[in-house]
Amino acid sequence: MPSALESPEGGEEDILHYEEIEDNAVSPTDLSELLKEGTKESHDRAENTQFVKDFLKGRIKKELFKLATVALYFTYSALEEEMDHNKDNPVFAPLYFPVELHRREALAKDLKYFYGEDWKEKIQCSEATQQYVDRIHHVGQHEPELLVAHAYTRYMGDLSGGQVLKKVAQRALKLPSTEEGIQFYVFDNISNAQQFKQLYRARMNALDLDKNTKERIVEEANKAFRFNMQVFDELDKIGRSLAEAAQDGGFPVHDGKGDIRKCPYYADKLGTASPGCPIHTAVGLARQPLVQLVLAACMAVVAGAAAWYIL
Repeated sequence: MPSALESPEGGEEDILHYEEIEDNAVSPTDLSELLKEGTKESHDRAENTQFVKDFLKGRIKKELFKLATVALYFTYSALEEEMDHNKDNPVFAPLYFPVELHRREALAKDLKYFYGEDWKEKIQCSEATQQYVDRIHHVGQHEPELLVAHAYTRYMGDLSGGQVLKKVAQRALKLPSTEEGIQFYVFDNISNAQQFKQLYRARMNALDLDKNTKERIVEEANKAFRFNMQVFDELDKIGRSLAEAAQDGGFPVHDGKGDIRKCPYYADKLGTASPGCPIHTAVGLARQPLVQLVLAACMAVVAGAAAWYIL
Protein backbone atom coordinates (compact mmCIF):
# COMPACT_ATOMS: atom_id res chain seq x y z
CA MET A 1 0.00 0.00 0.00
CA PRO A 2 1.20 3.56 -0.67
CA SER A 3 2.46 5.62 2.22
CA ALA A 4 2.41 9.42 2.30
CA LEU A 5 5.69 11.30 2.52
CA GLU A 6 6.11 14.01 5.11
CA SER A 7 6.32 17.57 3.81
CA PRO A 8 8.99 19.99 5.07
CA GLU A 9 6.33 21.65 7.21
CA GLY A 10 5.47 18.35 8.84
CA GLY A 11 2.14 17.87 7.05
CA GLU A 12 1.20 15.25 4.49
CA GLU A 13 1.83 15.89 0.81
CA ASP A 14 -0.38 14.63 -1.97
CA ILE A 15 2.67 13.02 -3.57
CA LEU A 16 2.78 9.33 -2.66
CA HIS A 17 5.67 6.93 -2.53
CA TYR A 18 5.20 3.31 -3.57
CA GLU A 19 7.40 0.47 -2.47
CA GLU A 20 8.72 -1.56 -5.35
CA ILE A 21 6.88 -4.79 -6.04
CA GLU A 22 8.96 -7.64 -7.41
CA ASP A 23 7.96 -8.90 -10.86
CA ASN A 24 9.28 -12.42 -10.25
CA ALA A 25 6.00 -13.36 -8.56
CA VAL A 26 4.03 -12.79 -11.77
CA SER A 27 2.25 -15.78 -13.26
CA PRO A 28 1.37 -16.28 -16.96
CA THR A 29 -2.29 -16.48 -15.90
CA ASP A 30 -2.18 -13.10 -14.11
CA LEU A 31 -4.28 -10.40 -15.74
CA SER A 32 -1.29 -8.08 -16.23
CA GLU A 33 0.57 -10.77 -18.20
CA LEU A 34 -2.51 -11.73 -20.20
CA LEU A 35 -3.00 -8.09 -21.15
CA LYS A 36 0.67 -7.60 -21.99
CA GLU A 37 0.77 -10.65 -24.27
CA GLY A 38 -2.77 -10.34 -25.58
CA THR A 39 -2.37 -6.72 -26.76
CA LYS A 40 1.14 -6.90 -28.23
CA GLU A 41 -0.07 -6.91 -31.81
CA SER A 42 -2.54 -4.08 -31.23
CA HIS A 43 0.12 -2.09 -29.41
CA ASP A 44 2.54 -2.47 -32.33
CA ARG A 45 -0.11 -1.44 -34.85
CA ALA A 46 -1.01 1.64 -32.82
CA GLU A 47 2.64 2.69 -32.59
CA ASN A 48 2.99 2.32 -36.36
CA THR A 49 0.06 4.50 -37.36
CA GLN A 50 1.18 7.44 -39.47
CA PHE A 51 0.07 9.95 -36.85
CA VAL A 52 2.18 8.37 -34.10
CA LYS A 53 5.21 7.90 -36.35
CA ASP A 54 5.07 11.53 -37.45
CA PHE A 55 4.59 12.65 -33.85
CA LEU A 56 7.65 10.73 -32.66
CA LYS A 57 9.70 12.36 -35.43
CA GLY A 58 8.58 15.80 -34.27
CA ARG A 59 6.37 16.31 -37.31
CA ILE A 60 3.37 17.56 -35.40
CA LYS A 61 1.51 20.72 -36.35
CA LYS A 62 0.26 22.82 -33.47
CA GLU A 63 -3.33 22.80 -34.73
CA LEU A 64 -3.26 19.02 -34.93
CA PHE A 65 -1.76 18.72 -31.45
CA LYS A 66 -4.59 20.90 -30.16
CA LEU A 67 -7.17 18.63 -31.79
CA ALA A 68 -5.47 15.59 -30.28
CA THR A 69 -5.72 17.26 -26.87
CA VAL A 70 -9.43 17.85 -27.47
CA ALA A 71 -9.91 14.15 -28.28
CA LEU A 72 -8.09 13.19 -25.09
CA TYR A 73 -10.23 15.56 -23.03
CA PHE A 74 -13.48 13.94 -24.16
CA THR A 75 -12.03 10.44 -23.77
CA TYR A 76 -10.75 10.96 -20.24
CA SER A 77 -13.87 12.86 -19.19
CA ALA A 78 -15.92 9.76 -20.11
CA LEU A 79 -13.46 7.31 -18.57
CA GLU A 80 -13.10 9.15 -15.28
CA GLU A 81 -16.83 9.76 -15.01
CA GLU A 82 -17.45 6.01 -15.23
CA MET A 83 -14.55 5.27 -12.89
CA ASP A 84 -16.07 7.64 -10.31
CA HIS A 85 -19.41 5.83 -10.64
CA ASN A 86 -17.70 2.47 -10.06
CA LYS A 87 -15.18 3.46 -7.40
CA ASP A 88 -16.86 1.20 -4.83
CA ASN A 89 -17.50 -1.69 -7.20
CA PRO A 90 -15.17 -4.58 -6.22
CA VAL A 91 -14.51 -5.39 -9.90
CA PHE A 92 -12.79 -2.03 -10.28
CA ALA A 93 -12.32 -0.35 -6.88
CA PRO A 94 -8.68 -1.51 -6.30
CA LEU A 95 -7.66 0.39 -9.45
CA TYR A 96 -9.27 3.67 -8.45
CA PHE A 97 -6.43 6.23 -8.11
CA PRO A 98 -8.06 9.62 -8.79
CA VAL A 99 -5.34 11.72 -7.15
CA GLU A 100 -2.51 9.97 -8.91
CA LEU A 101 -3.98 9.26 -12.33
CA HIS A 102 -6.97 11.36 -13.34
CA ARG A 103 -6.19 13.54 -16.36
CA ARG A 104 -9.36 15.57 -16.97
CA GLU A 105 -8.25 18.64 -14.97
CA ALA A 106 -4.78 18.58 -16.53
CA LEU A 107 -6.31 18.43 -20.01
CA ALA A 108 -8.61 21.34 -19.14
CA LYS A 109 -5.50 23.39 -18.29
CA ASP A 110 -3.92 22.48 -21.62
CA LEU A 111 -7.06 23.45 -23.54
CA LYS A 112 -7.24 26.74 -21.68
CA TYR A 113 -3.63 27.41 -22.69
CA PHE A 114 -4.29 26.63 -26.36
CA TYR A 115 -7.81 28.03 -26.81
CA GLY A 116 -8.19 30.67 -24.08
CA GLU A 117 -10.65 31.15 -21.26
CA ASP A 118 -13.64 30.24 -23.43
CA TRP A 119 -12.10 26.96 -24.59
CA LYS A 120 -15.23 24.95 -23.81
CA GLU A 121 -17.13 26.92 -26.43
CA LYS A 122 -14.47 26.31 -29.06
CA ILE A 123 -14.09 22.54 -28.94
CA GLN A 124 -16.26 19.68 -30.08
CA CYS A 125 -16.06 15.90 -29.97
CA SER A 126 -15.03 14.34 -33.28
CA GLU A 127 -16.80 11.36 -34.82
CA ALA A 128 -14.06 8.83 -34.00
CA THR A 129 -13.69 10.16 -30.46
CA GLN A 130 -17.45 10.01 -29.91
CA GLN A 131 -17.48 6.30 -30.79
CA TYR A 132 -14.72 5.74 -28.22
CA VAL A 133 -16.60 7.78 -25.62
CA ASP A 134 -19.85 5.88 -26.26
CA ARG A 135 -18.11 2.57 -25.74
CA ILE A 136 -16.58 3.71 -22.44
CA HIS A 137 -19.99 4.83 -21.16
CA HIS A 138 -21.57 1.54 -22.22
CA VAL A 139 -18.89 -0.43 -20.39
CA GLY A 140 -19.10 1.68 -17.25
CA GLN A 141 -22.88 1.34 -17.05
CA HIS A 142 -23.32 -2.28 -18.15
CA GLU A 143 -20.01 -4.15 -17.85
CA PRO A 144 -17.91 -2.28 -15.26
CA GLU A 145 -15.35 -5.07 -15.01
CA LEU A 146 -14.26 -4.10 -18.54
CA LEU A 147 -13.30 -0.62 -17.33
CA VAL A 148 -10.07 -2.30 -16.26
CA ALA A 149 -9.15 -2.68 -19.94
CA HIS A 150 -9.69 1.00 -20.76
CA ALA A 151 -7.89 2.24 -17.63
CA TYR A 152 -4.95 -0.09 -18.31
CA THR A 153 -4.68 0.94 -21.96
CA ARG A 154 -4.76 4.66 -21.23
CA TYR A 155 -2.92 5.22 -17.95
CA MET A 156 -0.15 2.64 -18.32
CA GLY A 157 0.56 4.10 -21.76
CA ASP A 158 0.59 7.63 -20.37
CA LEU A 159 3.17 6.66 -17.76
CA SER A 160 5.34 4.93 -20.37
CA GLY A 161 5.44 6.10 -23.98
CA GLY A 162 3.48 9.21 -23.09
CA GLN A 163 6.54 10.62 -21.36
CA VAL A 164 8.47 10.40 -24.65
CA LEU A 165 5.67 12.22 -26.48
CA LYS A 166 5.77 14.94 -23.84
CA LYS A 167 9.39 15.78 -24.64
CA VAL A 168 8.83 15.59 -28.39
CA ALA A 169 5.82 17.92 -28.23
CA GLN A 170 7.57 20.43 -26.00
CA ARG A 171 10.54 20.62 -28.36
CA ALA A 172 8.70 20.46 -31.70
CA LEU A 173 6.02 23.00 -30.76
CA LYS A 174 8.40 25.25 -28.79
CA LEU A 175 6.17 25.05 -25.71
CA PRO A 176 7.20 26.80 -22.47
CA SER A 177 9.66 25.10 -20.14
CA THR A 178 7.01 25.59 -17.44
CA GLU A 179 5.14 22.68 -19.11
CA GLU A 180 2.14 24.72 -20.17
CA GLY A 181 0.26 22.93 -22.91
CA ILE A 182 1.55 19.49 -21.86
CA GLN A 183 0.07 19.16 -18.36
CA PHE A 184 -1.62 16.00 -19.57
CA TYR A 185 1.74 14.23 -19.44
CA VAL A 186 2.68 15.56 -15.99
CA PHE A 187 1.86 13.27 -13.03
CA ASP A 188 2.72 15.41 -10.03
CA ASN A 189 1.31 12.93 -7.54
CA ILE A 190 3.37 9.94 -8.64
CA SER A 191 6.86 9.97 -7.21
CA ASN A 192 8.14 7.00 -9.21
CA ALA A 193 6.34 5.94 -12.38
CA GLN A 194 7.96 2.51 -12.59
CA GLN A 195 7.06 1.61 -9.02
CA PHE A 196 3.53 2.89 -9.45
CA LYS A 197 3.04 0.77 -12.57
CA GLN A 198 4.20 -2.27 -10.61
CA LEU A 199 1.70 -1.48 -7.87
CA TYR A 200 -1.06 -1.02 -10.44
CA ARG A 201 -0.32 -4.36 -12.10
CA ALA A 202 -0.26 -6.08 -8.70
CA ARG A 203 -3.70 -4.61 -7.95
CA MET A 204 -4.95 -5.88 -11.31
CA ASN A 205 -3.64 -9.36 -10.60
CA ALA A 206 -5.35 -9.39 -7.21
CA LEU A 207 -8.80 -8.77 -8.70
CA ASP A 208 -11.15 -11.70 -8.13
CA LEU A 209 -11.80 -12.59 -11.75
CA ASP A 210 -12.47 -15.90 -13.49
CA LYS A 211 -10.76 -17.00 -16.69
CA ASN A 212 -13.64 -15.93 -18.92
CA THR A 213 -13.73 -12.41 -17.46
CA LYS A 214 -9.97 -12.04 -17.91
CA GLU A 215 -10.33 -13.04 -21.56
CA ARG A 216 -13.11 -10.49 -22.02
CA ILE A 217 -10.91 -7.78 -20.48
CA VAL A 218 -8.09 -8.61 -22.91
CA GLU A 219 -10.56 -8.48 -25.79
CA GLU A 220 -11.82 -5.10 -24.56
CA ALA A 221 -8.27 -3.79 -24.31
CA ASN A 222 -7.77 -4.66 -27.98
CA LYS A 223 -10.98 -2.78 -28.75
CA ALA A 224 -9.59 0.20 -26.84
CA PHE A 225 -6.47 0.12 -29.01
CA ARG A 226 -8.65 0.02 -32.13
CA PHE A 227 -10.62 3.05 -30.93
CA ASN A 228 -7.35 4.87 -30.37
CA MET A 229 -6.13 3.96 -33.86
CA GLN A 230 -9.36 5.26 -35.37
CA VAL A 231 -8.76 8.58 -33.61
CA PHE A 232 -5.16 8.58 -34.89
CA ASP A 233 -6.33 7.91 -38.45
CA GLU A 234 -8.88 10.71 -38.16
CA LEU A 235 -6.20 13.11 -36.95
CA ASP A 236 -3.86 12.01 -39.74
CA LYS A 237 -6.50 12.82 -42.37
CA ILE A 238 -7.08 16.23 -40.80
CA GLY A 239 -3.32 16.81 -40.66
CA ARG A 240 -2.94 16.21 -44.38
CA SER A 241 -5.56 18.86 -45.06
CA LEU A 242 -3.87 21.49 -42.91
CA ALA A 243 -1.45 23.98 -44.47
CA GLU A 244 2.05 23.73 -43.11
CA ALA A 245 2.27 25.92 -40.05
CA ALA A 246 4.81 28.72 -40.07
CA GLN A 247 7.77 28.37 -37.76
CA ASP A 248 7.92 30.88 -34.96
CA GLY A 249 9.16 34.15 -36.44
CA GLY A 250 9.01 32.66 -39.92
CA PHE A 251 6.97 33.46 -42.97
CA PRO A 252 3.45 31.99 -43.07
CA VAL A 253 3.08 29.52 -45.89
CA HIS A 254 0.46 29.95 -48.58
CA ASP A 255 0.62 28.29 -51.98
CA GLY A 256 -1.68 30.71 -53.78
CA LYS A 257 -4.34 28.04 -54.19
CA GLY A 258 -7.71 27.45 -52.60
CA ASP A 259 -9.93 29.82 -50.65
CA ILE A 260 -8.21 33.20 -50.36
CA ARG A 261 -9.93 33.74 -47.02
CA LYS A 262 -7.71 31.02 -45.55
CA CYS A 263 -4.60 32.97 -46.47
CA PRO A 264 -2.83 34.43 -43.40
CA TYR A 265 -2.45 37.68 -45.32
CA TYR A 266 -6.13 37.99 -46.16
CA ALA A 267 -7.00 41.70 -46.29
CA ASP A 268 -9.63 41.57 -43.57
CA LYS A 269 -7.05 40.23 -41.16
CA LEU A 270 -4.78 43.14 -42.02
CA GLY A 271 -7.58 45.67 -41.76
CA THR A 272 -6.91 46.98 -45.28
CA ALA A 273 -9.41 47.81 -47.98
CA SER A 274 -7.77 45.67 -50.66
CA PRO A 275 -8.96 42.04 -50.71
CA GLY A 276 -5.85 40.81 -52.48
CA CYS A 277 -3.40 38.31 -51.06
CA PRO A 278 0.22 39.34 -51.81
CA ILE A 279 1.36 35.73 -52.11
CA HIS A 280 -1.57 34.87 -54.34
CA THR A 281 -0.82 37.93 -56.50
CA ALA A 282 2.90 37.16 -56.71
CA VAL A 283 2.23 33.59 -57.83
CA GLY A 284 -0.16 34.86 -60.49
CA LEU A 285 2.36 37.40 -61.80
CA ALA A 286 5.14 34.84 -61.86
CA ARG A 287 3.10 32.75 -64.29
CA GLN A 288 2.93 35.55 -66.87
CA PRO A 289 5.30 34.93 -69.87
CA LEU A 290 6.62 38.50 -69.88
CA VAL A 291 7.39 38.38 -66.16
CA GLN A 292 9.11 35.02 -66.58
CA LEU A 293 11.24 36.47 -69.39
CA VAL A 294 12.27 39.44 -67.24
CA LEU A 295 13.08 37.15 -64.32
CA ALA A 296 15.19 34.92 -66.57
CA ALA A 297 17.10 37.93 -67.85
CA CYS A 298 17.73 39.15 -64.32
CA MET A 299 18.99 35.73 -63.27
CA ALA A 300 21.36 35.68 -66.25
CA VAL A 301 22.76 39.07 -65.25
CA VAL A 302 23.20 37.93 -61.63
CA ALA A 303 24.87 34.70 -62.72
CA GLY A 304 27.22 36.60 -65.02
CA ALA A 305 28.15 39.04 -62.28
CA ALA A 306 28.77 36.20 -59.84
CA ALA A 307 30.99 34.39 -62.33
CA TRP A 308 32.96 37.56 -62.99
CA TYR A 309 33.43 38.12 -59.27
CA ILE A 310 34.69 34.58 -58.71
CA LEU A 311 37.14 34.86 -61.60
